[in-house]
Amino acid sequence: MRESGPLPPTLTAENTAIVLDSTAGLASPGDRHANWRLVPLYLRLGDEIFLDIVELGPDEFFRRMRAAPEQPRSSQPSPGDFSAVYESLSDYERILSIHISEKLSGTCQSARLAAADGGGRVTVVDSQTVAAGIVLLAEALQERLEAGTSDEELAAVVDEHRREGRFVYTLQTLDYLVRGGRVGRAAGLASQLLDTKPVIEIREGENAPVKRVRGRAKALAELERLFAESVRDADVGRAAVVHADAPSEAERVAGEVRTLAPGLAVDVLEFSPVIATNTGPGAVGVAWSPRYRAARA
Repeated sequence: MRESGPLPPTLTAENTAIVLDSTAGLASPGDRHANWRLVPLYLRLGDEIFLDIVELGPDEFFRRMRAAPEQPRSSQPSPGDFSAVYESLSDYERILSIHISEKLSGTCQSARLAAADGGGRVTVVDSQTVAAGIVLLAEALQERLEAGTSDEELAAVVDEHRREGRFVYTLQTLDYLVRGGRVGRAAGLASQLLDTKPVIEIREGENAPVKRVRGRAKALAELERLFAESVRDADVGRAAVVHADAPSEAERVAGEVRTLAPGLAVDVLEFSPVIATNTGPGAVGVAWSPRYRAARA
């Protein structure tokens, strides 16, 4: 790790790295941007322990999950895992460490413990979201770094993302979310009604109910309707569709999102195995974020 000293007045993609955890769903963030790195969570399947998405990708995970006698279990990275990655980034003067909502995981706490020894070099960001929502926030911060930015501007982007960014998703069943203890405020949707599907939003960092609708097609249409509402009412800058073993449905939803917002960049991503442990197969979500005011100035 570099010796402590004055921090750079202008933050750029050359002097500032971004560290994500594996719940963002990117197995190799450095392939996306040269200054991005990964700290994976852990996943236990029976007697085996894997590094999330690195040693066990979504396809193999679902094959094993369906055959497993009990639900897989996940655990956060250790502070030492974060320290090792931070130390490997000695060529960078600053690090933005952006992670899954701390209401859903202890990952942020591990990152903060590791960052405490960094002399202010590492800024840990609770994204207050999951999966594709984390990626959209990281992309917005990367855009500002590539233009040259400040701590104040980056903090403003994070605040705006927390206020105006949205992540909504639907499940085949709430069973996995309930078993994993991640149901949060969406517990009210857990009553079983014939052929109803939950629509859930990550709100203030936890699962919150939107509604239950009858049938899968209506649940996916509700995701599209919620996105369409935002496109009418706000300046949307980015979007992503994410899925758990539902590629065809995800592509159809992504096509509708592109139709609703022509010219908008729309990623199609997969939930990492750790997140899919709680969603179960068949989950489909849509995340979107504002075109940041800092970028409009």
